[in-house]
Amino acid sequence: MKLSLIFATAANAVLPILLLILLGYGLRRINLINEDFTKLGNKLVFNVLLPLMLFDNVYTIESFSSINWPLVVYVIFIICLLFAIGYFAAVFSTKVPERRGVIMQCSYRSNFAIIGIPLASALGGPEAIAVTAVVSAFSMPFYNIFSVVSLTMFMKDGSGKRQSMKSVMKSIITNPLIIAVGLGFVALLIRYVQNALFDRTVFSLSEHLPFVYSAIKSAASIASPFALIVMGAQFTFSAVKGMFKEIAVGTLFRIVVAPLIGIGLAILLTTYTDWFTCGVNEFPALVAFFGSPMAISGAVMAAQMGNDEQLSTQLVVWPSVFSILTIFITVCLLLPAGFLAA
Repeated sequence: MKLSLIFATAANAVLPILLLILLGYGLRRINLINEDFTKLGNKLVFNVLLPLMLFDNVYTIESFSSINWPLVVYVIFIICLLFAIGYFAAVFSTKVPERRGVIMQCSYRSNFAIIGIPLASALGGPEAIAVTAVVSAFSMPFYNIFSVVSLTMFMKDGSGKRQSMKSVMKSIITNPLIIAVGLGFVALLIRYVQNALFDRTVFSLSEHLPFVYSAIKSAASIASPFALIVMGAQFTFSAVKGMFKEIAVGTLFRIVVAPLIGIGLAILLTTYTDWFTCGVNEFPALVAFFGSPMAISGAVMAAQMGNDEQLSTQLVVWPSVFSILTIFITVCLLLPAGFLAA
């Protein structure tokens, strides 16, 4: 794979996101979008559009019969490790409670759905997409549960006290994104039980209620672009000065520290152990999970849960900009070592 093609792959995966953010920014500047629109837009994305997208992502998984369980366990372990490291990064980088959870979330939550999957496809083809899709089904609940925890653990309730464990658990259980992923797994379980009992699928949403499934697919397809436009409308360059340190720490962790740990440890385990092996189908998935910038859904969640809305927007934009370079460097290092197909 030529260096120019590598760079083009990274750029083509990231630039559409930046262009939609710029579109929202421009629409706000010419007053086609106002503050009321962005507030209602965030609520619509968080409560309806993103849940439908997550449900559809889980529902479309065909089978768990060929799951690479060591890879699933590895990805979840790294997410947990980054969650723990992100806590210390957030505490030491800012004293503002509304910003700590945003930084912490940025350390472990990547945009594998929008940037990661196209990137995995470009680097490894259909086989890499299949690996990424299956692993994402198991990582999504952890992403969303950890996001609720990190976005509430530093916040205070109405009496000025830190959120209690009961309050955090309630936030997890009632979170629309977590409910959507849970319903997706219920649908998969029903499909599995039907196939086990009857050797066929007796009822399927896509086959027996196609008009409902088509509506879900249509709504899910606009979730990400609409969220990006709304996010762009909230973005201001002047905010960078007041939170430069937080932006720098979040960006560094998302596109440098996370891939160094997630991909670097996989290389060591693959090279020096027999029980964990990653090849040209698995490494594109690892680049997608740990090398892509912060998830848009995480930024929307941060805004809706009372965290620093402006910082969450900045931590989507700047990691996206610089990830073009870091993804390029990552691929250049993995290709000669044989971890990616040329």
